[in-house]
Amino acid sequence: MNKDNPNIKDDLREEYDLTTLKVRKFGRNRKSFAGHTVRLDDDVAEMFPNSEAVNEALRFLMRVTQQNQSPKR
Repeated sequence: MNKDNPNIKDDLREEYDLTTLKVRKFGRNRKSFAGHTVRLDDDVAEMFPNSEAVNEALRFLMRVTQQNQSPKR
């Protein structure tokens, strides 16, 4: 039974606490839980199945770039 309206019945169990549920907004002005949102172009996104693959590729590129930099004088 709904506490606000006792005439409405639902199947939600009482132990479920939805007050702390975070809801993601869609659209341009949405906020990311991670703090940063990066939009990939379609041709780039086709190459990566998920965010872990993108992060792995970028970390590899960072390592290669650091290894190939000449020492600063």
